[in-house]
Amino acid sequence: MSRRRKAEPLRQTARTPLSLRFGPRSLAFRVIAFSTVWAILTLIVIFTLITTLYRQASERGFDSLLSAHLFNLIGSVGVSEGGSLTGAPDLGDLRFSEPNSGWYWSVEPASEGVSGELHSSSMTKAILSPSVAEVPFNASFQRSYTTEGIDGEELEVFESEFVLDAKNRAARFRVMGNRTELEQEISAFQRRLLTYLSLFGVGMIAINAIAILLGLQPLRRVRDALAMVREGTAQKLDGRFPAEIEPLANETNALIENNKRIVERSRTQVGNLAHSLKTPLAVLINEGRALGGAKGQLIAEQAASMEKQIDHYLQRARVAAQRDSVVYRTPVAPLVQRMVRVLQKLNPQTDLSLSLPAVDIVFAGEREDLEELLGNLLDNAMKWAKSAVAVSVAPIPGKKIGSGKEGAVILFEISIEDDGPGIPEDKAREALKRGRRLDETRPGTGLGLAIVADLVNEYGGVLALERSSMGGLKAVVRLRSLH
Repeated sequence: MSRRRKAEPLRQTARTPLSLRFGPRSLAFRVIAFSTVWAILTLIVIFTLITTLYRQASERGFDSLLSAHLFNLIGSVGVSEGGSLTGAPDLGDLRFSEPNSGWYWSVEPASEGVSGELHSSSMTKAILSPSVAEVPFNASFQRSYTTEGIDGEELEVFESEFVLDAKNRAARFRVMGNRTELEQEISAFQRRLLTYLSLFGVGMIAINAIAILLGLQPLRRVRDALAMVREGTAQKLDGRFPAEIEPLANETNALIENNKRIVERSRTQVGNLAHSLKTPLAVLINEGRALGGAKGQLIAEQAASMEKQIDHYLQRARVAAQRDSVVYRTPVAPLVQRMVRVLQKLNPQTDLSLSLPAVDIVFAGEREDLEELLGNLLDNAMKWAKSAVAVSVAPIPGKKIGSGKEGAVILFEISIEDDGPGIPEDKAREALKRGRRLDETRPGTGLGLAIVADLVNEYGGVLALERSSMGGLKAVVRLRSLH
């Protein structure tokens, strides 16, 4: 069963890739979505307004045409002395001559003393009209209504009663127009308008999206410049930016410079402190040894312990001061190869194997920190191994992201295992505490694994102690990398 120290999750601060993702949180997505919705709503309003105005104009024209035909019909019909309706109306529209065309006229008696009936040649059978009680005449003895035509079409009817002579003999005049044709014309216009507006809308949205994306290109340039700074290939944001973005670039450059000054000041202070304490501690150690006896040995041991503790905390302070720096990058493979070669020469009796990935992995931190981390783990493995130590470096599957290049690795794993006695599960936590030594018979200070744990923690990584398949300890470190 694998013996493992409980791993804490990787911290996600400063781990978000500098990429413009097109999603709900993207500025480009929001602007394009808003402009698209606004364009669609605007086109819907325009479509509704134009079709409404077109319908009103078409209906007014249709009604005006029927009214003109009605007055033309009234002027073309008379009554004979015998009371018969006479006349040969010509309304100037061939549709009144085509059978069942939906365009008809008729003249019928409306008072006593009038006989006969006239109708257009297109009207092959009678068309019923509502009673006066259902649709009454207005003050001008006119009324309009809709009814069903001969072939089922919808008819718009203009009807009027008119006195034909001095004897007050009257006739009822009707002119009927095919309203179905009008609706079909309006529907065809709506379809054409919808097609044109849709094409216009698609083009407008596409042009708008292109304009927005081009307008946001400076942000992409800022992203790329930040990525170069983060990867250590540039020291500041270079290039000319628009007036709206230039203050941001200037403030970012100022922040980078300030970060460098803080790191350098921290290094200077750490160095000064180390040098100021080194001499007094060396004096105490030498005096303790010279004094001899139990008291001298106690003084020397305590001074040496103070020296180790100071070194440990100075190292931790140095890492904490620079861990958020964005300009450090360390290729992993060359450093690991060099350290393995050195240890192999120092320990020829131990079989030391190394496995490296095909992809280049770059540690997002300083070389000295990675050297100390690997040095402590390798020293610990070589110290406890019986005959073999295995070292491997690999990207963590599934932990990839695009950051200017396809498939950039953001996490990698270093595994160092040996065939020694290993560490019992209940002792793993103790081994990571500073100054704790599980075996006092072996040389060491008890700070190696504690320093590794602190370094890994400061870089937001994970350290796990497991049982190796070789029988001993397997130390696994997961850290952030650049592509």
